[in-house]
Amino acid sequence: MRKPVIAGNWKLYKTKDEALALIEELAPLVAGVDNVEVVVAPVFTVLPSLPSALAGTSISLAAQDVFWEEEGAFTGEVSPRMLLDAGASHVIIGHSERRQYFGETDQTVNKKIKAALKGALVPIFCIGETLEAREAGDTFKVLERQVRGGLEGLTEPQFAPVIIAYEPVWAIGTGKVATDEQAQEAHAFIRGVVAKMFGQAAADKVRILYGGSVKPDNVKGLMSCTDIDGALVGGASLKGASFASIVRFGE
Repeated sequence: MRKPVIAGNWKLYKTKDEALALIEELAPLVAGVDNVEVVVAPVFTVLPSLPSALAGTSISLAAQDVFWEEEGAFTGEVSPRMLLDAGASHVIIGHSERRQYFGETDQTVNKKIKAALKGALVPIFCIGETLEAREAGDTFKVLERQVRGGLEGLTEPQFAPVIIAYEPVWAIGTGKVATDEQAQEAHAFIRGVVAKMFGQAAADKVRILYGGSVKPDNVKGLMSCTDIDGALVGGASLKGASFASIVRFGE
């Protein structure tokens, strides 16, 4: 019922030429995969160079962030219209690194999600608890706050395109990964919050990805969980072979 999404967040890696080389390597490795939605998210400067390279593939293009205004005196920001103009169809919003290093809050995430939806971009909405919150037993409290804060004010039809990515902060870039049971528990809880906000039908349809040190050797276990609908992949997305192996998790 829910088509899996495997999204590669390239973070602050890959110049234009390096990105084009990666797509050249990746595209044939995922050719013919039609049961998984594949997305790559390069840095802003690379975005306009990739649509021609992706033509004829089923790989979609995402940006790593967006601003909530269309234009104006906002030095350093990029609007939804500009991302569309550069060829993006998706955008990552609220990644833990944006929250940790750049002051992102549930309120700014909410504004960005609304702007992205208004601009016809598919938000990949990131949430996740810190190690401190998990050890204090506050995981569900944090996740509910982030889901409700990020999606506040949306109607069910507006919410429909949103993809959620659960990324426990303690598992990002650390080599640690939540156990399949921990990940499933969090995903089921998030789906329950969505059901309370938008109804069970919306909860049944929303795709919830897992992120945090996803690799070819752990993706199958994660994807076997009932409420995990894909992965937001960091380091393993920077090499064509490893990312393609994750995309082809079901083979």
